[in-house]
Amino acid sequence: MRSAIVPLVLASLVATAQTRHEPDWSALDEETLRHFQALVRMDTSDPPGNEQPAAEYLKKVLEAEGIAVQVLALEPRRPNVLARLKGSGTKRPVLIMGHTDVVNVDPKKWTHPPFGATRDGGHVYGRGTVDDKDNVVAALMVMLTLKRQQVPLDRDVIFLAEAGEEGSTKVGIQYMTGQHFPQIDAEYCLAEGGSVSRAGGQVRFASIQTLEKIPRAIELTARGISGHGSVPLKSNAVAHLAAAVAKVAAWKPTIRLNDTTRAYFKRLASISSPEDAKRYLNIIGTDTAAAAAADDDFLDREPRHASMLRTSVSPTIIQGGYRLNVIPSEAKASLDVRALPDEDLNAFLAEMTKVIDDPAVEVAWAAREVRPPSGVTRLDSEAFTTIEANVMRHYKTMTLPTMSTGATDMAYLRARGMQCFGIGPVVDVEDGPKGFGAHSDQERILESELYRFVRFHYDIVADLASAR
Repeated sequence: MRSAIVPLVLASLVATAQTRHEPDWSALDEETLRHFQALVRMDTSDPPGNEQPAAEYLKKVLEAEGIAVQVLALEPRRPNVLARLKGSGTKRPVLIMGHTDVVNVDPKKWTHPPFGATRDGGHVYGRGTVDDKDNVVAALMVMLTLKRQQVPLDRDVIFLAEAGEEGSTKVGIQYMTGQHFPQIDAEYCLAEGGSVSRAGGQVRFASIQTLEKIPRAIELTARGISGHGSVPLKSNAVAHLAAAVAKVAAWKPTIRLNDTTRAYFKRLASISSPEDAKRYLNIIGTDTAAAAAADDDFLDREPRHASMLRTSVSPTIIQGGYRLNVIPSEAKASLDVRALPDEDLNAFLAEMTKVIDDPAVEVAWAAREVRPPSGVTRLDSEAFTTIEANVMRHYKTMTLPTMSTGATDMAYLRARGMQCFGIGPVVDVEDGPKGFGAHSDQERILESELYRFVRFHYDIVADLASAR
């Protein structure tokens, strides 16, 4: 059904787009690069967090076009920028969003200056080039272009450049949803979380995030008798903790699929080699033995796919002891848990306690900055169909609805009933192993793909929001 619908939707959207005056993309490419380099050159590392220069820059650019702007801040140096283009109100708004903060850098490990926005070999290098100043600039260019083209709108188009996504959400999305939600309330949201995958220079597919796992933390605390290291003790807390961590690491919580992951593996199978396709179809099939075998293979070769099947657990920190010849009375381990959106957390904790099966080890939820459980994003919505059609228009490839194993700020919006979709530019799969990915010691984007992403983003919003 989907394969028959998409060409019809694409034809309709192309016809609608032809009634709009086409922007001068060549001139807009130059402007896109100018804004992009300006923002990447601003050190908005979080921590400590200082998004103010980026907010002031965006405010100035938007106001120069006659677009009303609000700067809303919980903390003075950490503002959020909010702008709106008014529509007729016959349809509910669309929100386009990006975060202006970036993760920290170690400048000594960078070939190009991390805040230099250096152009080299067709790429632009710098912290934030793919996380997330690409989305910030694409959304900015959408606002500017819609305004200049005087596109009549049925939906308000709301732009939010938020602070604090990389670890201080209280100043960003939590502040905006908690104190200013009526000003960002929308039917649909577009933000980070997706990408277009390219291998060997060829586009393979587009991942559109429609769901995400929820970060949690569990702490294991083993307690025993303290003693001299020269006398081994059965109650040794470090030994009990080590055994518990080993059990957790070997544990495979039950596979549980949802509409997004079922569609993901089904569509991925259709564009994969016969061997890979069989594995993807086995995961969503009824043969439990075949699914288990595919799961084992994922753990060896495609661990991200294994994580998409279940609530995952990764031991990340172990603490115990203070000197070599003392058996400590206590040792702790921290576990990074990424929960399925509908996970029963109490039942999950009870199941882990059962797996560890050691009264000397306490299993408890630990504090961390978490996102709320998110609602369902529909694959039959107008927004997803429009995104899918524009993926075909701009990238000539398959759309894979995706559940992110990591977290984005869209969780806060989905929890309020908003339909949210993560989009992003082309990323070369070879870049990650080379160390050029988001949060890596290098970060880069293909300049040509930044421009294509702006066109893609613009057409999605224009198709969704334009008066028909």
